Amino acid sequence: MSGTTTAGAREAADVPAHRAGPHTAGSANRWTVLVVLCASLLLVAIDATVLHVAVPAVSEDLRPGSIQLLWIVDAYPLVCASLLILFGTLGDRVGRRRVLLFGYALFAVASALAAYAHSPEVLIAARALLGVGGAMIMPATLSILRQVFPDRRERALAVGIWSAVAAVGAAVGPLVGGLLLEHFWWGSVFLINIPLMAASLPVGRWLLPESVSDRNGPWDVLGALMAAAGLCGVIFGVKRAGSGELLSPGTLMPLAVGVTLIALFVRRQRRRPHPLIDFGTLTRAAFGTSVGCIVLTVLALVGLALMAAQYLQLVLGLSPLETGLRLLPLSVAAIAAGLAGSRMLRLLGPRTMVALGFLVTALAVLCLTGVGQEDKPAVLVGGFVLLGFGLETTLFGCYESMLSEAPPEQSGGAAAVGETAYQLGAGIGIALLGSVMNAAYGPGVRGVHGVPGAASADASHSLGEAYEVAARLGGPQGSALREAARSAFVDGLHVTLYVSAGLLLLGALAALRLPGRMECAPSKERARRDAPSVTAP
Repeated sequence: MSGTTTAGAREAADVPAHRAGPHTAGSANRWTVLVVLCASLLLVAIDATVLHVAVPAVSEDLRPGSIQLLWIVDAYPLVCASLLILFGTLGDRVGRRRVLLFGYALFAVASALAAYAHSPEVLIAARALLGVGGAMIMPATLSILRQVFPDRRERALAVGIWSAVAAVGAAVGPLVGGLLLEHFWWGSVFLINIPLMAASLPVGRWLLPESVSDRNGPWDVLGALMAAAGLCGVIFGVKRAGSGELLSPGTLMPLAVGVTLIALFVRRQRRRPHPLIDFGTLTRAAFGTSVGCIVLTVLALVGLALMAAQYLQLVLGLSPLETGLRLLPLSVAAIAAGLAGSRMLRLLGPRTMVALGFLVTALAVLCLTGVGQEDKPAVLVGGFVLLGFGLETTLFGCYESMLSEAPPEQSGGAAAVGETAYQLGAGIGIALLGSVMNAAYGPGVRGVHGVPGAASADASHSLGEAYEVAARLGGPQGSALREAARSAFVDGLHVTLYVSAGLLLLGALAALRLPGRMECAPSKERARRDAPSVTAP
């Protein structure tokens, strides 16, 4: 691949923010740097999943509408996806560690606001602010990792550890959230971020190396804002479409404006001598295909994570802690896949590894169609294990190929593109699969015998609302509505699973464009791995 065979020449383009001193980030401490970066990732990963088990408690306390509830969940990925390119490329210019530390501080402040939110609007705003902090943190961790691990074999191992930590966060999030909800109010799931981020600030300032790219020319502020506004418009429009307003002006206008701004951004970057994003890199098969596969993977699965939590709590009646424990096999399998990813990549190559991951994940999704209104632990555990292993295998192969193809001096922008793909896939996935779920669920609760039309309409919005309406009605009418809603939710979940399986099979076909073998850079690049491309403070 061109990105790996010329990596040694590019490495010299990444120049330290300060002259190399005795504490350069060479072989002695790059693994320590990885530990710090993984700790950063762990915090963000926990926050991304901890809210899933808290959604019913948030709904009961704040009484958000169905659209507000979607925004409580989606504000974080919307804002984060919109700003990743802005902060990723800014880190390349002003210092990746500097942006990362600002992200730590902002994440702590936003967590405090979210914990004590007294209305849905305040919680949505706090989640949006968390998205800003996440947009600072995520690309910085990957871009610093790219700098301190120039050798692809070591970088593959580092990416495997990095992705395994993400899976740990996914596992710890629901468990911690469930445990806290057993004893405290829902806001406590955000408070855990504050001491962890407060500790990360001095540790990161002390241990993390600073690095900037020696790229001539000014940072394209207008281009960064165009990208942010364009992505925000596209995702906002998709969310409106997912709420059932497909042809409304509130959906079509943001979509049109967003697509136009993104097209203008691409045109602007192609014409600039010093672009934020080198679209020549994106057109390479390995990079572009990896980004597309990330979108497809997350699009197919992210909505299912939220639906799975609702299924376990609302259909099976499990507590938040029990829900976290039921989801644990998925994350444990993902951890195993992340740790084994480096060896699998060497043995199978990117093409086979990513395609196999898609197929295993599709098989897992089809297995989960065996769930129903009664608890089937064996089906759930087997499906979640396959799901976690396949998902992590796919994402590992995509991220590693994408990072290896990107020039080191553009590592922040490349990491931002990958994380944008992830968050964009998450936003579209929740909207798309949510639309599929609503289309399949709604008819099942309308027209229930003896239930007034207005009550049926309210119940058709979500399973949680159906339970509230059933409780108000009481008697045989309430029981009939409750049973109809449970049955309709399970039917809708099955339809959503089939749609997800189809998307995953498309991903397996797309993965055939990836390189067949893991090509490593010339051996002299290994000699450069201790070169002063990054420096400690």
